Amino acid sequence: MADSPTLSETDAIRRHDPRARGFASDNYAGAHPEVLAALALANGGHQIAYGEDEYTAHLQEVFRSHFGPTAEAFPVFNGTGANVVALQAVTERWGAVICADSAHINVDECGAPERVGGLKLLTVPTPHGKLTPELIDREAWGWDDEHRAQPQVVSIAQTTELGTCYTPEEIREICDHAHERGMKVHLDGSRAANAAATLGVPLRAFTTDAGVDLLSFGGTKNGLLFGECVVVLNPGAVKAMKHLRKLSMQLASKMRFVSVQFEALLAGDLWLRGASHANAMAARLAEGVRAVDGVEVLHPVESNAVFARLPREVSERLQKRYRFYFWDETAGDVRWMCSFDTTEDDVDAFVALVKEEMTRG
Repeated sequence: MADSPTLSETDAIRRHDPRARGFASDNYAGAHPEVLAALALANGGHQIAYGEDEYTAHLQEVFRSHFGPTAEAFPVFNGTGANVVALQAVTERWGAVICADSAHINVDECGAPERVGGLKLLTVPTPHGKLTPELIDREAWGWDDEHRAQPQVVSIAQTTELGTCYTPEEIREICDHAHERGMKVHLDGSRAANAAATLGVPLRAFTTDAGVDLLSFGGTKNGLLFGECVVVLNPGAVKAMKHLRKLSMQLASKMRFVSVQFEALLAGDLWLRGASHANAMAARLAEGVRAVDGVEVLHPVESNAVFARLPREVSERLQKRYRFYFWDETAGDVRWMCSFDTTEDDVDAFVALVKEEMTRG
């Protein structure tokens, strides 16, 4: 029998530079130390699998403290999974979802709502990524037409894919409009914490109190190692959530490790601290690049995202030093994201490099 490997032979090796920073995505950031500490706390011993553990049970109280007494939280693995499970829960097989043409469910989920969820997306061009009742009505019709997918849900994102925020009043107007037409409202809240930080309001102000039926609540972009959550706000609007979660391969066996991260995030003010800091760094970045001749900031900076237009060759040179993505390949538009661990020095160094490269032309 071969000897067992020694500890030194099985130790993991750090394979990256922990000082590396970029502006590509808040998903690039690591896990917040307080979240890692919570994971260690939940480790050890045996807990019942598939969500019957103590941490998931307590998580319901945590979410209700933010979203009200009827809220029910269903932890899942990722944001696409959260959106697909949530939208299936408020649609029938012939149902359609109205959303902005820039929405994540339309642009960045590899067709999962259509292919996995079996949904028809009815997309609408929007200014700065935000729907309005008037824009919704471009697709909110044809309920008696057997040849047309039936509009059953309006899905909005807070913050939007373009980094902008709806006010609570704007969301209330959308919810009232949708409900009057027999439709439900889903909110993609992968960056809901950033919106609350910008608006200076509780999370429930633009969700439960505004009439949203259910939301996909994000954690990974705000310091979690992994995990998102479908939060049902209106129990009468949904059906078969637990079955849909399992069917969609989003039921974690060791769910305590998802739930305890959300407890660390939401039981105190970690969610707000992280989001507020990321927003502040984006504001600093936008202020810095606006002062550079030839750089145009394209959308209001209301969260942790900055969208800009500058010469493509300049962006390509910048990418050799800092990771970020082109948002519109044709126009040369780029997106710069900040995260909970972005520092002022990170931002200032990047702005200085933008100035340097723009001077080169």
